[in-house]
Amino acid sequence: MTRVSRLALALATATLLSTAALAQTAAPAPAADASKPMAQPAPEMKAVLDKLTALGAKPIGTQSVEETRKGPTPADAAMAVMKEKGIQPDAAFKAVKTRDLTIPGASGPIPVRIYTPEGTGPFPIVVYFHGGGWVIADIDTYDASARGIAAGAKAVVVSADYRHAPEHKFPAAHEDANAAYKWAIENSGSFNGDAKKVALVGESAGGNLAANVAITARDQKLTAPLAEVLVYPVAGKDMTTPSYVENAEAMPLSKKAMEWFVSNVFESKQQAADPRLDLVNRSDLAGLPPTTIINAEIDPLRSEGEMLAGKLKAAGVATEQKTYAGVTHEFFGMAAVVPQAKDATAMAVAALTKAFAN
Repeated sequence: MTRVSRLALALATATLLSTAALAQTAAPAPAADASKPMAQPAPEMKAVLDKLTALGAKPIGTQSVEETRKGPTPADAAMAVMKEKGIQPDAAFKAVKTRDLTIPGASGPIPVRIYTPEGTGPFPIVVYFHGGGWVIADIDTYDASARGIAAGAKAVVVSADYRHAPEHKFPAAHEDANAAYKWAIENSGSFNGDAKKVALVGESAGGNLAANVAITARDQKLTAPLAEVLVYPVAGKDMTTPSYVENAEAMPLSKKAMEWFVSNVFESKQQAADPRLDLVNRSDLAGLPPTTIINAEIDPLRSEGEMLAGKLKAAGVATEQKTYAGVTHEFFGMAAVVPQAKDATAMAVAALTKAFAN
């Protein structure tokens, strides 16, 4: 078992219930208050951030892509905190079985990991997309989130990777995400899934992918997801929102980091105005599935997540949004050491369970 895999199991010990903010919105965001200081992280969150620094992590945007990919992650820091505190993996999360395979992407094979909870099935299906600004991270890095969702929602989770920039520029990741969703529907029987009960979950850049897959499913009249859970999604291109101003120097995600992602993902900055990125400025959000949006207070992406929730509600989409105080970007997979992550996992699981029960 790899170090990252051990981390994933460990991070999932909590409860079973448990790039750039890339454009102006049709309804302008409140004016940013440059005098407002960045919020302080809660003690548990600060412990993870301090450990990340101790492990030698460099701010995103200060190294090459290759060096950044090799560096320690917030997940590594959370695992180190767990080790210090003697937190052991929970048996319920260990019971989730996994299987790795490759599936056809939009332009060649892509990796996926299938998470199957205890039980006989067939199980509801969650198609999950990880974060990393479309540049860094992979399905291993976000194993804890996918495992926790599988265990909590009693669903098969298809965690799909995608082509990364700068090797594969926008919209390569979006094309692969659509391909992964279609594959999951068409091949549900091969992993004991119920193709009539499908939902989408994504974190950060993956949250943007999940939202776009829902739009594609609507527009192409594919099997419609019953719900989508977007965790601090990339949803706009405006880097002057209140949360960008407040959290310009935040860890692990800063304004400079988002600028670095943009420079690597797009051929030009103008591409950030593409409606697939600038979700908050779209006028065609009606007809999407019930949506849950989870945000972190100390995160440049907070404002656009909150604005997206408002736009969805205005379009008639059943939407629930919550911003968790005292936590930063990447907190969601840290349920074992950050109480807010435990609560956010419970929120996500409750939304999925409700959708599958209908």
